[in-house]
Amino acid sequence: MTDNRNVIIAIVLSMLVLFGWQFFVAGPQLQRAQQQQELAAAQAAAATPVPTPATTVAATPGPAEAAVSNTVYPDRAAAIAATQRVTIDTEDLHGSINLTGARLDDLELKQYQETVDPTSPIITLLTPSGVHNAYYIEQGWAPANGAAIALPTNASVWTVDGANTKLTVATPVTLKFDNGAGLIFRRTFAVDEHYLFTVTQSVENKGTAQVSLFPYARVARHDTPKVANFFIQHEGPTGVLASNNLVAKKYTDMQKDQTIDLQNTSGWLGFTDKYWATAVLSKPGVPLNARFSWSNPTGTMDIYQSSYVETTPVTVAPGATASNESYVFAGAKEVAVIDGYKQAYGFDRLDLMIDWGWLHFLTYPMFKLLTILYGVIGNFGVAVLCVTVLVKAVFFPLANRSYKSMAAMRRVQPEMKAMQERFKDDKPAQQQAMMELYKREKINPLSGCWPMLIQIPVFYSLYTVIFISLEMRHAPFFGWIQDLAAPDPTNIFTLFGLIAWDPTFLPIIGGYLHLGVWPVIMGITMWVQMKLNPPPPDPTQAMIFGLMPIIFTFMLGTFPAGLVIYWAWNNTLSVTQQWFIMKRHGAEVNLFGNIMDTFKRKPKPVETPKA
Repeated sequence: MTDNRNVIIAIVLSMLVLFGWQFFVAGPQLQRAQQQQELAAAQAAAATPVPTPATTVAATPGPAEAAVSNTVYPDRAAAIAATQRVTIDTEDLHGSINLTGARLDDLELKQYQETVDPTSPIITLLTPSGVHNAYYIEQGWAPANGAAIALPTNASVWTVDGANTKLTVATPVTLKFDNGAGLIFRRTFAVDEHYLFTVTQSVENKGTAQVSLFPYARVARHDTPKVANFFIQHEGPTGVLASNNLVAKKYTDMQKDQTIDLQNTSGWLGFTDKYWATAVLSKPGVPLNARFSWSNPTGTMDIYQSSYVETTPVTVAPGATASNESYVFAGAKEVAVIDGYKQAYGFDRLDLMIDWGWLHFLTYPMFKLLTILYGVIGNFGVAVLCVTVLVKAVFFPLANRSYKSMAAMRRVQPEMKAMQERFKDDKPAQQQAMMELYKREKINPLSGCWPMLIQIPVFYSLYTVIFISLEMRHAPFFGWIQDLAAPDPTNIFTLFGLIAWDPTFLPIIGGYLHLGVWPVIMGITMWVQMKLNPPPPDPTQAMIFGLMPIIFTFMLGTFPAGLVIYWAWNNTLSVTQQWFIMKRHGAEVNLFGNIMDTFKRKPKPVETPKA
């Protein structure tokens, strides 16, 4: 009786946690997101000019704070049209460099679209300052020892130096700025066939005095972006900085910390989204001071920045020219591309730009296996099915022992029921008799848990791969599944689109009312698999186990379709494997009969007349 009460309490507490999460956490998060949207609209309407923060100057300066445009534009297109620009055009990128500030602030990813619809817009990565969600990258110089030097600012207008007026893989572009006081600044942009820019800054000294400058680079982001905020993947400021290793901060963390300085280090830093990332990268091993910062200078706009200043100044003698080279990554988090940059340029642990999670030693090999199979098959969904078969083959010996023990459990079911009747009023004696039975028949009652336990890390690693890897985004399967990384788009609660309403907006329970075809298939396969196993002797436990397929069906309703397909296929293979093994070991397997018994009316217990 105590065991039953504990099980019931556990189920009730689990349900309270699920509904409590929806009511106290998910609901308020949705309200806050709506309030942020309203605030953003109010900001655009107010069009309040924003002052430019001053640059930090020191002997070895900290990174300069991001500058904000004093002009507010109605939209991104208007901001781009308002300034002179140099076009960027490669197979993967489209955008422009702003001649005001010589800033990279307009970039779109040609190979990726917002939805699976081929006519949907391509992904926008960078956006000029002066509009909502501005996002840009820039390089510059800071004076050494606080010297009074006229340096180019975010308001300085540069000119094109040379004949090239379009940045392509074959044609770098050089911009020029003359400070009118003896210094000529040049900034040359080159881009490869993917997402890496090489930025070379040079200073020509036509004056009579030596000049020392510190090169810096930064990525700035205005307003707090919408993120999935999911525990298996980081989105926000990030970087790898020598002995500081991987530094990853949430936007909410930055609002609390405001400034995080990491001095005398090296490496790279920037921002990462689910599928896209930006980073400024010094040459490997170059000493620098790094900073992650947040500010809100006007009280209406959050400004996040990832930046660094090299700690070794560039010294330019009179009549000489000196230069500094750094890099910018701005694009899609393609594994092959990022791994290629790491090997070709020696960037420190650049692969950590992709968050493989705690089980990276499983998730990364799982990804590599999937991509190899995809290269042969041409369909990521089928590759997932093949991986499931391979995993089953690897763990077959363990599963074989487990199912052998379960077959023995089924053989001794009549004897176990007789023991329960014989010792129904003496629980210790009943347990002792069953232990002796298990020992005599060489049965491990816990063996049935092993297939599920060994499946958990595999399930988690596959879930991580499907959730975070760009290669799975918009990858089709068959039929209505056109994006394995998104939930099944069908919903039985709308009769698969026949009813024009969205039940997921219902309070408290709405989050559990997205239930597509594949989650239902998964639930059925799980239920069928449970019918192969010996039923728990206790009626309450049997009822709880009977509810498990229903609970898992609703839980997986919003999971990526690729993962649900994996689980359904895995259950199907398990049913087949278990059936053959149990038959081979002499256990009676009446799967169809067990299923039909579920739908039969149970006879009422006969009451014993009182004496």
